[in-house]
Amino acid sequence: MAMKFAAQLYTLRNELKEDFPSVLRELKNRGWEAVQIDGLFGYKAGQIAEVLEETGLKTAGMHIGLDRMKNDLDNVIKEALLFGSKDIFCHYMEEPMQNIEGYKQAKSELLETAQKLAPLGFRVGYHNHDFEFKTMVDGKNALEYVLEPTGNQFIYPEIDTYWIKKAEHDPLKFIKKYTGRTPYLHLKDMTTDGREFFAEIGTGSIDFEAILSWGKQNGVEWYVVEQDECKGSPLDSLSVSLENLKTIEGKLS
Repeated sequence: MAMKFAAQLYTLRNELKEDFPSVLRELKNRGWEAVQIDGLFGYKAGQIAEVLEETGLKTAGMHIGLDRMKNDLDNVIKEALLFGSKDIFCHYMEEPMQNIEGYKQAKSELLETAQKLAPLGFRVGYHNHDFEFKTMVDGKNALEYVLEPTGNQFIYPEIDTYWIKKAEHDPLKFIKKYTGRTPYLHLKDMTTDGREFFAEIGTGSIDFEAILSWGKQNGVEWYVVEQDECKGSPLDSLSVSLENLKTIEGKLS
């Protein structure tokens, strides 16, 4: 089965503010089959859904803040159904919450959201950065704490390869802790020049062949590519990443 690659739209946030529909059409022209939503930038959900249908682009989940999960969940559900996805991920912990009590509150709210949405077939997850490794909660780093099951409930991990490496952990070794419950992976490379900056997939220091090989064997549904900052055109950076990923996929066939 072919691997499924999606572009995280945060990469193109500046372009989306100018013309969201045109960006989606260009991504389709460049060979992308899916996108991951990260905000609407003033557009209506219905407008974006129409362009997704027009282009045939699928939606590989949505990044949603905890505030919206808590205070605007009905509209989040409506948007997700319009976009044809039932996967939502908390994409960022605001700095005032990056402490023991904040992570405990976040986990509680995520589990509460998951419980509400489970009857509708939704999955609720958490996307990491490196700062979770700077706080210990109940004897674990904050990321492991958030992802640890509570009874028969758990939050789906959306492990970001760059941020795991930035935190001085091996991405694949960390991902393996969540074998069997990792439908999404966030792929992001790191430069080899000592600056530890964001890089196009396959041009940096992370072994994506090993990661994709593991994903192929362990039920990963979507590989989502994100590059927080690009030296040149973000569209071109995404194209380089997609081309390199398809080359790696070919080696694994």
